[in-house]
Amino acid sequence: MLKVGITGGIGVGKTIVSRIFSLLGVPVYDSDGRAKWVMRHNAVLQQELTGAFGEETFTEEGELNRAYLAKIVFKNPQRLEQLNRLVHPHVRRDFLSWVAGHADKPYVMKEAALMYESEAWRQIDTMIAVYAPMNVRIKRLLLRDTHRTEDDVRAIIEKQLSEEEKMARADHIIYNDDQQLVIPQVLALHAHFLKQALV
Repeated sequence: MLKVGITGGIGVGKTIVSRIFSLLGVPVYDSDGRAKWVMRHNAVLQQELTGAFGEETFTEEGELNRAYLAKIVFKNPQRLEQLNRLVHPHVRRDFLSWVAGHADKPYVMKEAALMYESEAWRQIDTMIAVYAPMNVRIKRLLLRDTHRTEDDVRAIIEKQLSEEEKMARADHIIYNDDQQLVIPQVLALHAHFLKQALV
């Protein structure tokens, strides 16, 4: 089965592109969403997280205390790296079992913002990078995340791998720059992947 990765920095529109593929019947693994699910349901990871970050990592009801964890890791690169080192291996294993559940499909997709940083790209056969220029991304994010300032948005973007590097490493690029239509680009890639999967 062909495994397609989809990545891009915050605000480029990865989720919109993934939804279009999903409407075409392609199973899409949302790494961020699944990471939260794994942290909530994997007992081994829960123990690892509690050991590393304290009992407050989970509420009494067993829910992940995201605000508490964010406060610890957001401005501390070492603690963020520690969190990622614990979570990413479990998410990689979760992806493999998810793929096995879609063996009847010609191809599946994995959406991840940190595709390269987390080494998730090693599980992928071909990669799409979604691109939007910085001014468009900032405008979108300020509309979407009304609690954030432009400085907040720029700080998040600066922590991610540069768009230039993501595009250089990608096999395909979808331009979501408010200048080009996204659906025709997705349809062309969908046809390409179906053909590739049948080879």
